[in-house]
Order: sequence, then C-alpha cells, then structure tokens
Amino acid sequence: MKTKYLDNRLVMIVLFAAFVLSSCSKSPATTPVTPVPPVTPPATVTYNYASLSDSLQASTYNTYISVDRNYYIQNSTGTTTFNYWPQAHVLNILEDGYLRTQNALYTLRMKALLTGIKIENGGAYPNEFYDDMGWLANASMRGYAITSDTGYLNVAKILYTEIQGASNTIAGGGIAWQRTQLYYKNTPSTGNAIILAAKMYELQGNAADLTFAKNLYSWEKSTLVSPAGVVYDGINQNQDLQVSKAVYTYNQGLFIGAAVELYNATQDPAYIQDAILTANNEIADPDLESNGILKSEGQGDGGLFKSIAVRYLTDLVELTALDAANRTKYAAFLQKNAQTLYYKGIGRPSLLASPDWTLQPSGSIDLTTQLSGVTMIEAAARLKAGSFIQ
Repeated sequence: MKTKYLDNRLVMIVLFAAFVLSSCSKSPATTPVTPVPPVTPPATVTYNYASLSDSLQASTYNTYISVDRNYYIQNSTGTTTFNYWPQAHVLNILEDGYLRTQNALYTLRMKALLTGIKIENGGAYPNEFYDDMGWLANASMRGYAITSDTGYLNVAKILYTEIQGASNTIAGGGIAWQRTQLYYKNTPSTGNAIILAAKMYELQGNAADLTFAKNLYSWEKSTLVSPAGVVYDGINQNQDLQVSKAVYTYNQGLFIGAAVELYNATQDPAYIQDAILTANNEIADPDLESNGILKSEGQGDGGLFKSIAVRYLTDLVELTALDAANRTKYAAFLQKNAQTLYYKGIGRPSLLASPDWTLQPSGSIDLTTQLSGVTMIEAAARLKAGSFIQ
C-alpha cells in the first residue's frame, strides 16, 4: 500500500495534465520519529483536560498555520505542503474547541480555513479522492450544525454530489476511493459516505438519502466487516475482487460512526449492536492496541488514524441508547488513552504530540500526528464534562 500524503496542488497539476495519479489506500508512515523515553507521571495526578486542550489548540495554530493563514502546513519543522484531507480534521478540532468554550475565535478560524481550503485546492472543493471529500463534507455538516452558516452546508452539498457519483456496482457496491480507480472500493470512502448521507437525511428528510446510506452500509458490513466486527480496508484494489485485510484504527472508527449515525436516523437498535461488536474488537485487538493503548500507526497519513477512532468511539459513549456496561467499558478505554497521552505522549514546552502515546515526541511532528493528540484530549475534556470519565 502506498501513501497519498502528497502536495494537493501537485495532484491538481497532474490531473489537468494527464488525469493519471497512481496511488493506493492511505498507509501509515512518512516522517520518521525517534521517540525519547516516557515521562513518569507524579504520584498524585490531576488531569485538567480542558486546560490542556486550550494549550494544544494554541500550539497547533501557532506551529502549523500557514503564513497566509489559509491552511495548516505539513509538519512542525516548516514543510509548507498543503495536504487536503488533514484540513478537514483541523476543522473538526476547531469545532471541538468551539463546542467546549463557545469562544468565537474558533468560529473565525473555522471559516477562514474553509475558505482557505478552496483557495489552496485550485479554487474548488472537489478533488481526486472521494474519502478526502467525505472527511471535509462531514466536518462541514458539523460546522453547519454548530453555526447555522449555510456556507458549510453548501460545501457539504457540493461534495455529496461528487461522492454520489462514485457509487457503482463494481465489486458489488460501495464508494470508489478515487476518480482514476472507480473499481477500487474502500472503507474510508464508503464509511464517510454513509455518515454524510444519513446526516443529509436527518437534515432534509429526503428518503433517497436514507436509502443510499442503508444500501452502502449493508454492502460495507457484508463485504468489509468480519463476523467478529473487524473492519477491513478495501476490495478490488488490483481488479481481482480480493479483500485487503489490512486493519487500521480509523476504519474501525468510521464503521462505528456509520452505525451510530444510522441509528440516529432510524432508531434501529441493530446498528448499535454492530457498533458494539466493532468497538469491542477495537479495544482488545492486538493489531489495534497494546496494553489498552491505541497503537502508533506512524506519521504521515497514519498519524491521523487514531483521531478518527477516538472521535467515533466517543460518539458511541455519548449515545443515550448504549447500555451502561458498554458505555463504562469504552469510556474507561478512552480515559486510559487520554491519561497516558497527557503525561507520557505530549512534549513540554512544545505541546506537540507523539505518534506513540506512551513515549515523548522527538524530531519533526506531522500535522496529522498532532491532530490525533488534540482530538484525544478534546474528547477527554468532553467526556469529563459529561461525567463519563474522571
């Protein structure tokens, strides 16, 4: 598997020149990091997640914002490459910050980023990759829900139209990963599309959107989810109908998110049971965690994977219909990850996050890696405010 952690402006040039781009599903490593030993927390620990979230938000902005304030750059050592898909997750953490604080500074930065993405992407929001568009569409839907600014909804609608065009019957269904590989279907594209279509249905009441979401979900579950709830990466990458059984944290998170959103849209408890099955595997699978801590998946694209796993597992914890025993179990898992990151995986005074939450960061830290750290601490602040964790 190859990475697509590229300069998106270069991708645009290649698309217009030859419309040929050779790459495959996101893979978890680019910038090497040599971690330093873990920090030993003091005997008596106070976890002030809200305060640390404030500090991480400030550090992320100051370290990664581009000179023109249009987007967030690739890493902490000044590589200024614009990468499309992490910008959606920057939008998500800014939304997290606003929801936690109600500080209008976050909404100003959200709108500036939404505008900046269009500028940096050649004057339009659509790009080559359908999962990229899905991340941004879903972050934009959330932005609209928070602000009632129709600018966010308009972006989501533009991207939803593009994503609907990636649905075909090759490999039985699903959403293609990119325009130049319409035969290759994967969880990142399909999971995002399910969430987006369900949200569109909840907002507008168009039955066709719900049908689209449910059909995609049925395909995903039957094609890329094992009986034990393990979510696989994709199918038909080499036009051989073979399933890629690579297991990443973000695919587990996306399927959980898709199940939760369809439950919200339908109130069908079967979706909750699907989410529980995958969540139970996520918190115990040695391919995904070690000693109760989500594994490092490197930097580059992989640096962002844990962010998605954490975000959607947090949504599941907050779901009123989830039973108390599973809520307690998942909240404890998230709390352990947050506590570990809090004292072991965040550098001070840099306030940069390590790809391995059990070790201090060292060297250049990619934006993707930082976003996973911020997401975890913001999620912990949210869970603590809701009395789900201490």
